[in-house]
Amino acid sequence: CSLPRSPKGFPKLKNDTFLRAARGEQTEHTPVWCMRQAGRYLPEFRETRASQDFFATCRSPKLCCELTLQPLRRFPLDAAIIFSDILVVPQALGMEVVMVPGKGPTFTEPLKEVEDLLKLRQKVDVTAELDYVFQAITLTRHSLEGKVPLIGFSGAPWTLMSYMIEGGGSTTMAKAKSWLYRHPEASHRLLRLLADVIIDYLVGQVAAGAQALQLFESHAGHLGPELFQDFALPYIRDIAQAVKSKLKQEALPLVPMIVFAKDAHYALRDLGRAGYEVVGLDWTIWPQEARAQIGKDVTLQGNLDPCALYAPKEKIGELVKKMLESFGTQRYIANLGHGLYPDMNPEHVGAFVEAVHAHSRHINKH
Repeated sequence: CSLPRSPKGFPKLKNDTFLRAARGEQTEHTPVWCMRQAGRYLPEFRETRASQDFFATCRSPKLCCELTLQPLRRFPLDAAIIFSDILVVPQALGMEVVMVPGKGPTFTEPLKEVEDLLKLRQKVDVTAELDYVFQAITLTRHSLEGKVPLIGFSGAPWTLMSYMIEGGGSTTMAKAKSWLYRHPEASHRLLRLLADVIIDYLVGQVAAGAQALQLFESHAGHLGPELFQDFALPYIRDIAQAVKSKLKQEALPLVPMIVFAKDAHYALRDLGRAGYEVVGLDWTIWPQEARAQIGKDVTLQGNLDPCALYAPKEKIGELVKKMLESFGTQRYIANLGHGLYPDMNPEHVGAFVEAVHAHSRHINKH
């Protein structure tokens, strides 16, 4: 990855299968990519990352580009997703996050009281704060040489809020949820602030060269239907609408948008009507049930259990075939129901990708 060029004159796209499926057009095979495909399961990833602090890596466009491209050198994936982290948004709001080995991302001073909201930047210039992500996207888009489309992403407001209050991962999200019950107005203020930053951030990613966008509501499973209706869904909807209208205003490409709300099986119907071209599914959902609730006009993405990749390769092939038969090969993007785990065998990831291509081509022919 040589140094960034401008976000213009990008190489011509050679494989647009992923974008066509996202828009609901016919495809010869079902496209496939994996969440966390640029990750620790690859020895070359561990090698590139070895000497660097995690967030320092996120701030290096050259390293982000290299890490994004690594899985594509190994596997015939149909999309790349920029290497970054959802917590760059709280950092842009002025919070300090460090990566603690063995523990994960940790906020040095999480939000404890409603007054702590005043410590956050109330107006964020995403170009000033997150330009390193935009540079990484532009550089990677050039370096991909049109091989496959590049996906940009952000965490969704509730998921980011939960990290900012919990100070890291949590099994119950009790501190963050207590805000929703005790301080609903302040919660909405924080969620609105996050949504506004996310909207500008996602538009900036498209301006930099992202060809699709994914919104990760990774902590949806901690909310029930009512809290989700009040504190997550309105912002998820608003982000899709505002991003699209800003892209139009700025004469930028209208890229497909994906929403992935993990464990939100109670909200499939609403997610299907939230303004996204694609709804990502985790592995706890029956494909037929998802299709029935979401309807025929939205593309589905997912949802093989990541742990299925621990199975022998032949078994992975059988599971993929069954998944394709359940979802159908059109208006569908194959993926895992969550990200790849660090101890997975890269060969099994390859077997998954190849099985999707082989079985979907076979089904489409017959």
